[in-house]
Amino acid sequence: MLLVLAGSETPEVRQALVKFMNKISLGNISKDVNFGWNLSSDPCTNKWEGITCDSRRQHVRNIVLDQKNLGGVLDAASVCEATSLVVLSLNENEIIGTLPQEISNCRRLTHLYLSRNKFSSNLPSSLSRLSNLKRFVISDNAFSGQIPDMSRISGLLTFLAERNQLTGQIPEFDFSNLVHFNVSYNNLTGVVPDVKGHFSSSSFLGNPGLCGVPLPSTCPPAPSPPPYPVAKKEKVSFFIYLGYAILGLIIILLLVWKLFKCIRKKRRKSTPKDQNKTISSAGESKAPGNRSEYSMTSPENSMLSASFEILSSSLANKLRFEDLLRAPAELIGKGKHGSVYKVNVNGVTLVVKRIRGWNISKGDFKKRMQRIHRMQHPHVLPLVAFYSSKQEKLTVYKYQQNGSLFKHLHSSHGGQVFEWASRLAIAASVAEALAYMHEGLQNDDIPHGNMTSTNILLNDDMEACLSEYGLMPDNQDQTVVAQSDHSIREDDLVAISTHNAFKMDVYSFGVILLELLTGKPVQASGYDLARWVNSVVREEWTGEVLDKCLITDGANEERMINLLQVALRCINPSPDARPHMKEVAFIIKSIKEDEEKSVSVFSSEV
Repeated sequence: MLLVLAGSETPEVRQALVKFMNKISLGNISKDVNFGWNLSSDPCTNKWEGITCDSRRQHVRNIVLDQKNLGGVLDAASVCEATSLVVLSLNENEIIGTLPQEISNCRRLTHLYLSRNKFSSNLPSSLSRLSNLKRFVISDNAFSGQIPDMSRISGLLTFLAERNQLTGQIPEFDFSNLVHFNVSYNNLTGVVPDVKGHFSSSSFLGNPGLCGVPLPSTCPPAPSPPPYPVAKKEKVSFFIYLGYAILGLIIILLLVWKLFKCIRKKRRKSTPKDQNKTISSAGESKAPGNRSEYSMTSPENSMLSASFEILSSSLANKLRFEDLLRAPAELIGKGKHGSVYKVNVNGVTLVVKRIRGWNISKGDFKKRMQRIHRMQHPHVLPLVAFYSSKQEKLTVYKYQQNGSLFKHLHSSHGGQVFEWASRLAIAASVAEALAYMHEGLQNDDIPHGNMTSTNILLNDDMEACLSEYGLMPDNQDQTVVAQSDHSIREDDLVAISTHNAFKMDVYSFGVILLELLTGKPVQASGYDLARWVNSVVREEWTGEVLDKCLITDGANEERMINLLQVALRCINPSPDARPHMKEVAFIIKSIKEDEEKSVSVFSSEV
């Protein structure tokens, strides 16, 4: 007990907190014997009313005094003497006066709730210095003046200021990160900023001076600039005409150059008809002389069929390389390392991946594709065929009409929720498949290299299939790891090994788990999503990261958090601290089995 008391809040902090209470209550609050808030007791060990301390009962973490009939003024300088304060909630009282500038002294404050009081005057500019703030709620008060610039608070999730008397324009917020935002029924003016489609008109109603999307009122056109003086007009006109003359000269030179190229092209020897067949990015077969960037080059064309290998026995008699080249092709994806086409050949719909920038020999590419093909797994999309030449490398798969995991998570499906059981089943299937491929291809140094939710496809039974395994160009490995794994410093690139490439797969799989759990899309190779989740979890608000649609739909929050813990281990900043996929697959399988048992028990009881 002596040790606990020695480590609790200092007399200076207790005195400051008592001062805060005296100013905020002004005798309106009834204090019973257990109320506390006096100098003869300790806020943590004696459990003052509304106070929660840390696990060691040493420092005040939360002050929640909602609906306590408080009627005084907020003494921010005193309450912020509690330097570990994280939550300050004073909702639904009768507090008057201003929100003082000294509120910025609460450096660790993450949640500030002041709704339904009688605060007035301007909001303090010092709010921008609360760098850890996540929730800020001041609804139903009489705050006036302009909203301070809070764009530097990168982790802000909630800003609710409806039904006040705020004026001026809405400053820039990070609307892509905000979850709740409302400034309706104030006196705000000007153009509504770009909210990235995250908020509807209900967040801005009741401000007659506001205009622009998503409000129905359009903004008036900007006033025309004052007319130039006559002399200035003549000078401007001269430069305009001079610009037109230069532009015309450039166009003439370009036409002459194009004509010269056409003349040279006609003088060349004609090439065989088959040589100019292409996979068309416009979705149709190109005629001779109309080559796209994906046409075959002449030195290789005599050996096209010989360089094409069919791995699927069911298509051995249906698929010819010449037919593949002539078939209409629809471009369905394009990235840094290649393009993807949807092609229909003899009644079979296929996907052709054209890879570029891969400095690998024809023989090594063939061995790699054959080795991957031998590692067959029910949740790995099988390779149908491949082609390799000096200029071209193509891989062929069967088309999966249900699309990718990314599409189902982040596209609209008539308001339907992609339910928790399906997400957990996909996580378990992909983990099992990736663990199987890692174990079998470790000695061959072949990781997946590009684990994303767009490369997880759903078959006719809505089961996950891992696609494009091992198609990341070797000479891009270091760049990819550096871009995706932000724990690696630039001067460490020379030390990146295949081991880290396999660990990068683990990191990327962890990001996919975060997508499944949060419902948020990935940007910047998943680093932004991983950083946001880590920041919320560090503040002990783990439940805030979970997809609200899943919780509303009745998903088991405990098992969701168990899966979140797996994801956090996978995205550990140190590659060596990340688990192997075999361990990850085992844990997720256990979570899935618990889920199935729970559903089974519930069904039998019903």
